Amino acid sequence: MKNQTFIPIPEEIITKTLDELTFSSQGLSQGLIPAIAQQYDSGEILMMAWMNADAVRETLKRGVICYWSRSRGALWRKGETSGQIQTLKNFRYDCDRDTILLLVDQKGVACHTGRRNCFFYETTSSGIKTLHEAEIDPEVLYPK
Repeated sequence: MKNQTFIPIPEEIITKTLDELTFSSQGLSQGLIPAIAQQYDSGEILMMAWMNADAVRETLKRGVICYWSRSRGALWRKGETSGQIQTLKNFRYDCDRDTILLLVDQKGVACHTGRRNCFFYETTSSGIKTLHEAEIDPEVLYPK
């Protein structure tokens, strides 16, 4: 996949995409859809977060990833506080239309723990391992 400049998605295509997606209708995830962020050039899985229709719309318009924070109950513009932004390279969704795959260019680390990705625990027959340590101290990423 070539590294290209983001071209904003036209409103009519955003609307059609939103009409096709299946947002959850129950529980804590009501009105939300899971979104997996994957590094576009290496295939590394970075994280999973939730999006609502407003987050999808903003992401497709701006080309910078926006999620929905369930804990804050607000839009979460990835990297707004930490500077660790995700730039959209490709927006996909699965055959059931209930999961989004975001191919992104991750600047810095994706995980709030200071790790490159959020999938750093591994369960094996000998126990649970931590695969890699933090690259950046979370206190530096998110000063109080």
